[in-house]
Amino acid sequence: MAKAKKLFTIGYEQTPSRAVLDELENAGVKLLVDVRAVTSSRRPGFSKNQLAAGLDERGIAYLHLAALGTPKEGRLAARSGKYDLLHRIYAKHLKTPQAKEEMDELSSLVKKSGSVCLLCYERDHSHCHRQWIAEIIEDRDEVKVENLVGKQV
Repeated sequence: MAKAKKLFTIGYEQTPSRAVLDELENAGVKLLVDVRAVTSSRRPGFSKNQLAAGLDERGIAYLHLAALGTPKEGRLAARSGKYDLLHRIYAKHLKTPQAKEEMDELSSLVKKSGSVCLLCYERDHSHCHRQWIAEIIEDRDEVKVENLVGKQV
């Protein structure tokens, strides 16, 4: 019987970049898919270019799928703890042509490699849009989702 492919997720809130990179490397991730709408970060090592460079040093590829990021109004809802509103906003966003196209691209990548990880900011995957993306791919492509958590320092 074929081994089920995995789709990993990770958030970097309260976690140094080295700990996130260690967690990805230890899990055998080969491709990190950044699903943030905005890839700049005040956290050292997590802006797009810094993150891509750190991943490259460990043999992990980087891809940014901006259309799978949360729209501004969704990010504001999340910051206010309005997770039901965030979910409604994000569900509507996923119906846009750009989001559908990038979801198809992600699905294809997961089918090919199986060692893909979704990255966003929130440490708790249950309050993050990356979990909803992972659930869609899990149902669509029959993969197993595993949520990684980097060590806090």
